[in-house]
Amino acid sequence: MPVVVIKMRKGFSLEQKRTVVREFTSTLVKTLGVDPDIVTIMIDEHELENIGKAGKLRCD
Repeated sequence: MPVVVIKMRKGFSLEQKRTVVREFTSTLVKTLGVDPDIVTIMIDEHELENIGKAGKLRCD
């Protein structure tokens, strides 16, 4: 039962997220030999004001 949590900024399109889910699932199926029905992908989106990098907020 692979579960993948993807944390990313808000703003990507629904189609982009569909592609990410499809590609991650495909990779897990090919690499681990699991059934795609047991793969769960969760997308955790964050506003840039809630993400820090290199000592600064991404919104700055």
